[in-house]
Amino acid sequence: MTPDAPPAAIKRGTLNARVERIFDHAPDTRSLFLSLTSGKHLRFVPGQFISIAIPLGDETRSRPYSIASDPEDRGPFEICFNRVEGGRGVNWLFERRVGDTIDFSGPFGTFTIDRAPEAELSFIAEGTAIAPIRPMLKRALASSSSKIHLIYAATDREHILYAAELDEIAKTATNFSYEPVIAPADRIYDRLLELAETRWVIGDADRTRHLYICGVGKGVIRLRDLLRGAGYERRAVHYEQW
Repeated sequence: MTPDAPPAAIKRGTLNARVERIFDHAPDTRSLFLSLTSGKHLRFVPGQFISIAIPLGDETRSRPYSIASDPEDRGPFEICFNRVEGGRGVNWLFERRVGDTIDFSGPFGTFTIDRAPEAELSFIAEGTAIAPIRPMLKRALASSSSKIHLIYAATDREHILYAAELDEIAKTATNFSYEPVIAPADRIYDRLLELAETRWVIGDADRTRHLYICGVGKGVIRLRDLLRGAGYERRAVHYEQW
């Protein structure tokens, strides 16, 4: 890989990165800031992920983690994750310290925005699924003057990640609006479905907007099916289910 190589040309072999910085968003949610040990810059498209090799003694597992930072940032790139019950892989990541190295491959993924479509854009995310949305949103704001809206759900205010950054963007970008949603874990997708239906199905007849959905579990598919069933083109409803 060379610094000037386009994303499609990146070699898909194993790469090695060093943990440069650690930031805890909440007791159970962390970001690692990584730099390639080669000294080169990782090239990726907003929304892509890397696949980290996680040695667990009896086996090595490969787990995907979305890149939460901007491709234009010349410093370390960021991955964001949270603890899950029984998650041996993520526990290993929580044990990493500054100076430790990590093997990974990638970047991969087609849930991306390189240049924003010339249409209204709506993003839906929950919890750490804001990670791929964050650089996609910034790329959209940099390349489009169309209306952009984000609905971001979490179980409490502490888990609305990058809240200050999103608040600042909402103040300075006249075409951007941001709606945080707090709901119990078992009600998050019910609430997101209600909002999506109210705003983009019942609320108007416009079916030209593009929608980007990222989250965990079958709720993502319920949102996708609601919107496609309401008349949005299949290719206009983009989603990534974790």
